[in-house]
Amino acid sequence: QVQLVESGGGLVRTGASLRLSCAASGRTAGRYAMAWFRQSPGKEREFVGLGWSERTTYYGDSVKGRFAISRDSVKNTLYLQMNSLKPEDTAVYYCAGAAGSHAMSRWQLPETYEYWGQGTQVTVRS
Repeated sequence: QVQLVESGGGLVRTGASLRLSCAASGRTAGRYAMAWFRQSPGKEREFVGLGWSERTTYYGDSVKGRFAISRDSVKNTLYLQMNSLKPEDTAVYYCAGAAGSHAMSRWQLPETYEYWGQGTQVTVRS
């Protein structure tokens, strides 16, 4: 089993920064790709970014240039550095894990992922 625990959310003003963490545990945690999603009330879950390794990342169009993902393989922890935050970034942010290899388009779909954390709330006020 794989368990994911997010932390680091909070209430900030427009233009501020936050750093989210996702700690993974379990006997197979080191073999899973890890990603960030977010979801606002009444909207579908949105892909934020994927960390394939400590050096390779992929981002959704809405956050390119503002957010940065990093991964510590030794600690099995995924990070999301969020800069220049906007009110539209307000959402519950979820960490997700997936095993195996998938086409690029599949990484953006929630159904690809087998494990999910409980989420951490990020609120950005004007």
